[in-house]
Amino acid sequence: MGVDVGQARVGLALSDPDGILATPLKTLRRDLKKNSDRRVLRKLLEVNEVTEVFVGLPKTMKGTESPSTVMARDYAAALVAELAQEGQSIPVWLVDERLTTVSAHRSLHEAGVSSRDFKAVVDQVAAVNILQTSLDALKAGQHLPGYLVQEPEQSSSSQETRENPNV
Repeated sequence: MGVDVGQARVGLALSDPDGILATPLKTLRRDLKKNSDRRVLRKLLEVNEVTEVFVGLPKTMKGTESPSTVMARDYAAALVAELAQEGQSIPVWLVDERLTTVSAHRSLHEAGVSSRDFKAVVDQVAAVNILQTSLDALKAGQHLPGYLVQEPEQSSSSQETRENPNV
């Protein structure tokens, strides 16, 4: 599953069982007080039998941190902790997502989607871009530009990089 975390919404995308094609799934409304969006996300992971999650890490064009980078890291860490509390061990990866939202806007514009309708689907399209880029890199045997989010009790200094092309 691909996840695009935003301030107001979370876009989700799924791949086919063979990990070839990413498609839009849903947009969740962020709930910073009750975290109901992560509760729904965890249920969708279970229902769709998701084996790995790729959360977009929005670095700046220079590769530096921004408030959005911290937000995505915190979201992924909270998701991993909640999955661990539920006894689930689904790997959650933070992957570089520079320009995915820009690319999503361009794709929607080229498809003739009106600017006022972007809000409803742009996060899903960004999640598709995150997931498809990850799937393509893995299929090509390339290093995934990101790292595995560790469970809270594990050391953050042992961040694993993705080299295995199996999804």
